[in-house]
Amino acid sequence: MDIQNILFKLLCAILLISCMCNGQSSREMSSEDFEIKRSPSSSEKELVEAMEELLEKFQDRYPSNQKRAQIPLCDVGERCAVKQGPRIGKLCDCSRGSTCNTFLLKCI
Repeated sequence: MDIQNILFKLLCAILLISCMCNGQSSREMSSEDFEIKRSPSSSEKELVEAMEELLEKFQDRYPSNQKRAQIPLCDVGERCAVKQGPRIGKLCDCSRGSTCNTFLLKCI
């Protein structure tokens, strides 16, 4: 067989498959897709109330982003970090366009 016959048969097979599948969606629709939204049941309300209570209990344990102190900005060439043993602590954030070099501990 030459290449033209193979390509012709492949093209015919693709067209046949596309004609057979025309109009069908890849996802079947179920009755759940068309279900009208209902009001939550009493068990769902109880679960929501229990989750709200848990969130209130744990909210005080973990600090939120709003409670964090704002770190001041450093200019280029200023010290931005301090080495504390194996760790490096932040003194300030470098201004936009510069980064804190962990070897020199200065904004570059």
